Amino acid sequence: MAKKIKDPGIGKSSNKYAKRFVNPDGSFNIKHINRPNSLSENYNYLINITWGMFFLWVFLGYTLINTLFAIIYTFLGIVNITEPTGNLYRDFLNAFFFSAQTITTVGYGAMAPKGLVFGVISSFEALIGLLSFSFVTGLLYGRFSKPRANIRFSNNLILKEHNGVDCIMFRLMSRSTNVMIRPRIEATLALSKEDKDKKFVNNFYNLKLERDSITYLPTTWTVVHPIEQSSPLAEYNRQQLQCLNAEILILFSYYDESFAQEVHQVHSYVLKNLKQDHSFVKAFYYDKEGYTVLDHSNLDKTSLLDK
Repeated sequence: MAKKIKDPGIGKSSNKYAKRFVNPDGSFNIKHINRPNSLSENYNYLINITWGMFFLWVFLGYTLINTLFAIIYTFLGIVNITEPTGNLYRDFLNAFFFSAQTITTVGYGAMAPKGLVFGVISSFEALIGLLSFSFVTGLLYGRFSKPRANIRFSNNLILKEHNGVDCIMFRLMSRSTNVMIRPRIEATLALSKEDKDKKFVNNFYNLKLERDSITYLPTTWTVVHPIEQSSPLAEYNRQQLQCLNAEILILFSYYDESFAQEVHQVHSYVLKNLKQDHSFVKAFYYDKEGYTVLDHSNLDKTSLLDK
């Protein structure tokens, strides 16, 4: 009989309609409310968002600051920068371009501030520009230098017979050409069951893997959990497995030479998505020159087993 383990940090209480603990992107599926915000939180947000979102925020910030100062210059009198055109829209554009030149400290020379007030405002804007670009530069460095695990997990979780025993399998590989050093993996089963008081409770079990560590990983690794007598899934048949409110929580760790430190990545699979009697398509082969060719597009591909 499988032995339960202590709560790994997820929480014992559950619900009939509880969603998965870990999202496909590795983030925990938690909604935060009434959480006080801080500058450090904003920094973490800007470090972790996608590159598209990051540059969108940079563009919006740049546009907003220049628009604000362009309104100030237009309101105080565009004549203190350049000759008015008589058209409010064109005068605003000239003020916007002057603001862009000021905040970037380019200064083409076609427009220049006149008078003390405009000199003070443009000098203050130049200071904001220096601080803003320093901040963005720091964010760029932080985004490049932050250690990140570069792992791809297969979308598919399969169930098939292996060495005479039903086994649950998934596959992983590196997104880059870097070889993972001493990768290891931990798998925990979170099983939500109804107790005698009609309340749903999470039960946690360690899943014994065929191999939980290897020396290095240049290609792919198919992780296997044999459903033997000691497995917490041994008491269920194939049909019952896919009806369980169960999630396999994955913690993957390895030494990354790029960052010269150990990195980690979290992932999970839900048993409702289990594909039965499928096998993973081989992801690597040897070419005529003897090189190992790894096809990244084959990571998720499976084929139905012949019966």
